[in-house]
Amino acid sequence: MTSDHVWLAIGFLGQALFSARFLVQWIASERKQQSVIPTHFWYFSVGGGLTLLIYAIHRLDPVFILGQAAGLAVYARNLWFIHRSPAEAVER
Repeated sequence: MTSDHVWLAIGFLGQALFSARFLVQWIASERKQQSVIPTHFWYFSVGGGLTLLIYAIHRLDPVFILGQAAGLAVYARNLWFIHRSPAEAVER
């Protein structure tokens, strides 16, 4: 297995993680019979986005790097909102 094969596998892994978030969201919405975004959606977003960012950096693709880095900021911010303390959430 060459280095190119390893990097290709990393890219596909990132894409699989990123795509899995849609499956997670779809299943959660079907169970509740309404549109919902479960916490796992954001974890898959971070995992896939980070893996794809690493792949994009390896490829030296500035468009791909910027897109993934910006997305990671949004995903992390959503997780921060979800996990901040209940007392702090009530104050705002």
